[in-house]
Amino acid sequence: MVTIETSAKALIFALASAFLFSSAGSVLAAETQWQKSHPRRAEVNKRLARQNQRIRKEVKEGDMTNAQAATLHKNDRQVRKDERSMAAQNGGHITKQEKRTLNQQENQLSREIGK
Repeated sequence: MVTIETSAKALIFALASAFLFSSAGSVLAAETQWQKSHPRRAEVNKRLARQNQRIRKEVKEGDMTNAQAATLHKNDRQVRKDERSMAAQNGGHITKQEKRTLNQQENQLSREIGK
């Protein structure tokens, strides 16, 4: 037969476990939000998004073929992949030098758009 004391201990343990897991989840969520909104990452990603829009506009206006756009989108995805990789190595942010490197890659991609 289960005593009231054993049931109370089980309830306390369950509540403590639930609190512990919910606290850990909110810490991880906060860290993820910080990583996404880090100023250097946000700037790089915003620029990539604008370049992506420029590529789509060029195709829509007939100034670029779908094959050319596909190549540029592939290059765009590579820059995004590099940015994520750099951020993963630095606790969710990119260094100033990494930002410069990514900007150089974006500059090269930008020059290809609208040729």
